[in-house]
Amino acid sequence: MIGNCKNVLVLAPHTDDGELGLGGTINKLITEGKRVTYVAFSTAEESVPPGFPKDILKTEVRNATAKLGIKSENLIIYSYQVRKLNYDLVFIPSLHDIHQDHTTIAQEGVRAFKNTTILGYELIWNNLSFDTQCFVRLQEDDIKAKIMALKEYHSQGKRDYLSDEFIYSLAKTR
Repeated sequence: MIGNCKNVLVLAPHTDDGELGLGGTINKLITEGKRVTYVAFSTAEESVPPGFPKDILKTEVRNATAKLGIKSENLIIYSYQVRKLNYDLVFIPSLHDIHQDHTTIAQEGVRAFKNTTILGYELIWNNLSFDTQCFVRLQEDDIKAKIMALKEYHSQGKRDYLSDEFIYSLAKTR
């Protein structure tokens, strides 16, 4: 199974977790020509011993993953606080979304935050069905802000679902 994979994603809660848990496997996969992307969610700045710069783990994870053969462009580092991946409310794509990337994030979001209130959001062109169990009443300013934010995606501007008319129509419908 692993041998047939071409693209591999390593999700490390903290810097060094990926290397500790499967550093040898990462090296083997890269040696076999696989593309490995490594995502570290926390640099654990609160846990850095005195005498070290608070961002030392960013440098160390760059160096460590390079030793395994992970290209710098395939290393993604987030700075979530240690033990702070707990939220009161989590929004994920709808579990009915048929886009493969959206489905993966939705399913993993449910697994990761199963003890939290989770609400799925609708991307209308990817849902064959949609359960409308929660509505948030928006004001005109909220919709205008959404439209202004979407206008920043100049490269996507020709898509019908980014038009003002579409956004207003969907808001009225929902």
